[in-house]
Amino acid sequence: MDQFSFLNAAHTAYFAELYDQYLQFPDSVEPSWRAFFQGFDFGKTFDNQDVDSSSQHNATSSSQGVDIPESVFKEFRVVQLIDGYRTRGHLFTKTNPVRERRKYEPTLAIENFGLSNADLDTKFSAGEILDLGKASLKEIIDHLEKIYCSSIGIEYMYIKSPEEIEWIQKRLNINENHPEFSAEKKKQILKKLNEAVSFESFLHTKYVGQKRFSLEGGESLIPGLDALIEAAAEKGVKEFVMGMAHRGRLSTLANIFGKSPKDIFSEFDGKDYEQEVFDGDVKYHLGWTSCRRTDSGKGILLNIAPNPSHLETVGPVVQGIARSKQDRHYLDNPKSVLPIIVHGDAAIAGQGVVYETVQMAQLDGYKTEGSIHIVVNNQIGFTTNYLDARSSTYCTDVAKVTLSPVLHVNADDAEAVVHAMSFALDFRMKFGRDVFIDLLGYRKYGHNEGDEPRFTQPKLYKAISKHNNTRDIYAKELVEQGIIEESYVDEIEKKYKDELEQDLEKSKKEETTIITPIMQEEWEGYTYGTESDMMEAVDTSYDLEKLDQLAQTITSLPEDKKFLRKVTKLIKARNEMYFEKNSLDWGMGELLAYATLLEEGHDVRMTGQDVERGTFSHRHAVLKVEESEEEVNLHNQISKDQGHFHIYNSLLSEYGVVGFDYGYAMADPNVLTIWEAQFGDFSNGAQIMIDQYISAAEDKWKLQNGLVMLLPHGYEGQGAEHSSARMERYLQLCAKDNMYIANCTTPANFYHLLRRQIKTAFRKPLIVFTPKSLLRHAKVTSTKEELATGSFQTLIDDKEVKPENVKTLVFCMGKFYYDLLAKREELERDDIALVRLEQLFPLPTSRIHEVINKYENADDIVWAQEEPRNMGAWSHLLLHLDDARKFRVCSRKFYGAPAAGSSVRFKRRHERVIESVFDKTIND
Repeated sequence: MDQFSFLNAAHTAYFAELYDQYLQFPDSVEPSWRAFFQGFDFGKTFDNQDVDSSSQHNATSSSQGVDIPESVFKEFRVVQLIDGYRTRGHLFTKTNPVRERRKYEPTLAIENFGLSNADLDTKFSAGEILDLGKASLKEIIDHLEKIYCSSIGIEYMYIKSPEEIEWIQKRLNINENHPEFSAEKKKQILKKLNEAVSFESFLHTKYVGQKRFSLEGGESLIPGLDALIEAAAEKGVKEFVMGMAHRGRLSTLANIFGKSPKDIFSEFDGKDYEQEVFDGDVKYHLGWTSCRRTDSGKGILLNIAPNPSHLETVGPVVQGIARSKQDRHYLDNPKSVLPIIVHGDAAIAGQGVVYETVQMAQLDGYKTEGSIHIVVNNQIGFTTNYLDARSSTYCTDVAKVTLSPVLHVNADDAEAVVHAMSFALDFRMKFGRDVFIDLLGYRKYGHNEGDEPRFTQPKLYKAISKHNNTRDIYAKELVEQGIIEESYVDEIEKKYKDELEQDLEKSKKEETTIITPIMQEEWEGYTYGTESDMMEAVDTSYDLEKLDQLAQTITSLPEDKKFLRKVTKLIKARNEMYFEKNSLDWGMGELLAYATLLEEGHDVRMTGQDVERGTFSHRHAVLKVEESEEEVNLHNQISKDQGHFHIYNSLLSEYGVVGFDYGYAMADPNVLTIWEAQFGDFSNGAQIMIDQYISAAEDKWKLQNGLVMLLPHGYEGQGAEHSSARMERYLQLCAKDNMYIANCTTPANFYHLLRRQIKTAFRKPLIVFTPKSLLRHAKVTSTKEELATGSFQTLIDDKEVKPENVKTLVFCMGKFYYDLLAKREELERDDIALVRLEQLFPLPTSRIHEVINKYENADDIVWAQEEPRNMGAWSHLLLHLDDARKFRVCSRKFYGAPAAGSSVRFKRRHERVIESVFDKTIND
């Protein structure tokens, strides 16, 4: 008897379902069945031959020595067809409103699956996989075409989770992936389409030639977002955080976020700002916060983050804002905050920060329980065709990194867009994972309304010029369905444009524009700090007895856990340095700063590459139990009502991570938010964030932000890349009152600097050039009394020399001070004063003048730096300190690279600079 004779008797539906399971998740099928199906699949090699299905059957059977009954054989072929639609159906959709799609081979023709027209009326049990029951092949194909090849194409078969796959497939089978909206819902969609179309046409006639980056060609984004917000509120979402670039932003602000068109018109008119000291930004970069009341009466908070022209930069910022809100307000239900990122097709494919942000999606330190990504796909980037803009099939292929489903939707089919939004929302709320919607439309005009797109895409724009807008297409459908009258659209368009006219008239009566910062509710009680405010002394003291208690807590290991011997020794040494020697190193001073803030109720968030241990093994904020690798964070064991210490090793990213933490700090001024570079110069990977947000956001968008950036800096012979944190770049960006720049030399000063960041009534970014070799330098210590009763010193005078004996007054900073100090001790010179400049911006000019006046016998005033002359702080001093022009400068010569790679050459150059400080006859 044939070993597979049971195939003749068993129910074919069972085989079809089992084979379907095998195709999707082979390892989930029992091994003997898996071997059987592998044998069957082996026969598919004959499918490319021009043979009829009977020959294919025989070939398959003979190749494996298996006599598969004809009925089972055909069932398997139908299952393969179903799998083909699921896997490749998105390639054959009707999703492009203005272009013919590229052709893909092989197609989904039934002949490619060993079936023929003769099988169309045959009923197959495989239909049960689709919830059709036993159905004819024709019914199955019609069902698959409607689900996978209509206005929505979906990619999801690469997902590894059976639960997610099953959920998606059941969802798609409902109404054959087509919506069934009520007449009222359809009118709401039309209403929002009318707002999108009418808003753009109004601006086009009132502000001729002005840039607005219109949404025309992608107007269905507006009803899609509207439906998304309404449905999300019903599912418990309390806040949206949105990021998008220019295209369609003004329409979104007006028609989704409720920003008054009057204010937008004022921005178009180019009026001056109400605020005196404020630069502002172009209208399509500005952020907004509003509270929207949904149709069911629920209140939902909407935030759209401001963004620069640098595309996709806002993505990680939005994720950081969302995570901050989740940590602060919705720890028990983080899905209450929903991030939405609106991308451009060229940008999502071309900008690397998108990949960095996507890689954060499932990481403990960065996840936001799923984001909805919407691509407004114009099929063109500025003037570049999509065929020149990417190598991937789709602009959204980055979604596959996190195995996120992607829906490609025809932007002309407004109901399909709303349906896709509903799918995305439900998937996110169910699984807490990202979803991507590729909204395939077009761009009616050029990149901006002044461009001529026919220069570069004449054929495409000839087709676009004849193409009806989405509103008119949908209105015609509703007229045919008997839902509206022919005159309905004219009526609602007139009403909406009349309202815009009224807003326009109101805007003309106002002389200035008011720019409102986002998330004001989070910043209540904070003021904008001026330069004089930044120079005011801040009380950062802390009770000594309480400091003792904190020190005891963070230097005591749990007795029931076994740690590495080195860790035990390290913690014991910290205990001794505090309680026996009263000589605290850099790491201890830093950790006590965090502990004091935590005890006072502030959260501390720190991320970066290897921050838990510290790049130079000095921090050890997270300890690992030796056997289990259980993580122990002593800072979270301080007291019952303490803040939480969130510290995470980051992914190997600077741009995305700095953006994320900047967003985190933007949403919560009560948290000390820190990003630490592995080496200081690594921050250049985040240069766009530094230029566009950190240094300029308060002037452009009235955004305060207290992000701290720790950048290891110091010349220790580690070559060009690991010596300089490129402080000259940050110093060049300094202006008036936009940020703090510091280069501390003692644990106590660093401790007070960190505490000052939280104790002020305003927030400014803080850039700190932190040490490497000084982390364990014998002279780099502080007492606990200096921590408890001291304060931050912008400048540290020399207490080891007598002012009247000083002939040479040296201003220096950072590690170089200790190099000079060692040389002075070697030479036994008491005529040289070494004064440390601890804060580089705002520059403590009054203190500098006090010091100069104090050393009245000094006829030689020196600025000494270990960096080359064209780097470091020298040019900064020339800009901000008039007296600096009279200083003698001791530094390396002008170089293109920060330091030499040769240790011999490095040492020679370094020693020469040191010698020149003590011997004014030595020139460059």
